[in-house]
Amino acid sequence: MTPSVDTPESRRCYLAIDLGTSGCKTAVVTLDGRVLGFAFRAVETLMLDGGGAEQRPADWWQALLDSAAEVLHRTGVDRRAIAAVACSSQGEGTIPVDRDGQPLCNALLWMDMRGEAAVQRLAGGGRLPKVAGYDPVKLWRWIRLTGGAPALSGKDPVGHISWLRASRPEIYARTDKFLNVPDYLNLRLTGRAAAPHDSALTSWATDNRDPDRIDYHPALLRQTGLERERLPDIVRPDEVIGQLLPAVAARLGLPPGIPVVAGSVDNSAAALGSGAVADRALHFYAGTSSWLGAHVPFKKTDVFRHIASVPAALPGRYLMMAMQSAAGSNLSFLRDRLLFIKDGILREDTQPAAYRALDEVAAAVPAGARGLLYLPWLVGERSPVDDPHLRGTLLHMSLAHQRADMVRAFLEGVAYNTRWMLEPVSRFLGESPQRLTIVGGGGQSDVWCRIFADVLGLEVIQPEQPIQANVRGAAFLAAMGIGDITAADIPGLVPVRRVFEPQSQTREVYARGYSGFKAAYRALSPFYRRHAWGAAA
Repeated sequence: MTPSVDTPESRRCYLAIDLGTSGCKTAVVTLDGRVLGFAFRAVETLMLDGGGAEQRPADWWQALLDSAAEVLHRTGVDRRAIAAVACSSQGEGTIPVDRDGQPLCNALLWMDMRGEAAVQRLAGGGRLPKVAGYDPVKLWRWIRLTGGAPALSGKDPVGHISWLRASRPEIYARTDKFLNVPDYLNLRLTGRAAAPHDSALTSWATDNRDPDRIDYHPALLRQTGLERERLPDIVRPDEVIGQLLPAVAARLGLPPGIPVVAGSVDNSAAALGSGAVADRALHFYAGTSSWLGAHVPFKKTDVFRHIASVPAALPGRYLMMAMQSAAGSNLSFLRDRLLFIKDGILREDTQPAAYRALDEVAAAVPAGARGLLYLPWLVGERSPVDDPHLRGTLLHMSLAHQRADMVRAFLEGVAYNTRWMLEPVSRFLGESPQRLTIVGGGGQSDVWCRIFADVLGLEVIQPEQPIQANVRGAAFLAAMGIGDITAADIPGLVPVRRVFEPQSQTREVYARGYSGFKAAYRALSPFYRRHAWGAAA
């Protein structure tokens, strides 16, 4: 359902909001999936003693208003063409609000670990031996009903709320609703506290066995210690939850009555924005961290490889997710800590074009980085192994190697790590994928797309504007919510820039490299566990 560019329908646009940890991006997206423009405002993160990580909800709201006003002005779009609004956002956060919808404290982010002890007590108990730190009966109930379980680190709403109850009882007592990040944005936009079901997931109190009938489960509410009346209503991500509040519309110069669609957390939105929405169609998000994802018609959990299918933004479907801790962060580490840092060695600020420069030098190095091998585990790993002790390492370095070889090895190391994760993902899906769509910042690199194609042995699809997958996905939800498109239209609304076919001449080189990668894990993982020294351990 892609309209002609000359029809009035083609001028129909959506205001798509993407609030990540670093800040808020707001974009104007057309009915045919083109991002006409975007604006960004950074948001400060407060890192606190004891594992706290917070942001100010007022900063989110100001960043949303400022970025929205800027992009509406800069694109010059007719404000009457904005047909709907929807958000994508970071998830696993907690904002307690009072009866008037006012935040009672800063938002606790997905990085906040102050609830670790509380959630471990909650997840433990019982007389049976623990399974990975959980009471086995509780773990069975969580996995059977939800598909997952609370993070023992305390990094999700169950841990946050448990910590607030124990450490901030005055805030807990005054709380009318505990909201996740998408829920809070919906409240500010419409006056209604509504949680899309992928946002409600990390309350770990929802019955997800039927993707079209997700609701809180009484046994899980008791198990998590959560009170139903303090949680928002659950809605479908493509549901219209209200209209833009008159004051917000006036602030942005928009006409009254614009519908607001519930939206989703960022990984669900990126999955839609990739265009890979057919069953088992695989996409790879190459951002600071990374994941392999695919929409599937079943709920399933691989406890040992940390892969699960959870409620998706796509109606009637689950989203299989396998997450790895570091992808693009390896390149930013290379850029900011080794190559372009301004110190006594390098005094010139060459950083603005750094990623383009990294691409150029990597392209000049042959496949295999002349034998240099990089392990991209700067912050441990989550899948296919859950091991926080793993660390980044360069192997086989000699006097013959140069800086360009190191850059190429970093790119290849992330690709080897993804191939490692692809093996259990293929078993989970019940088939071996033949192609992969890459989105996120890493999807902009032709060199990296080529490396992924050759290392994985898959056809790699590079869409236009891969870094805009989140806002494009939010716009698709807005369009679906008001009936402008259906899910079946989405693949045709994501234009392909280039397709990378795997090259036969690199197959043997990358087969040896991958074999060395797995051997390095087997040899070094015991070392990392025994010798986790220093502040970075």
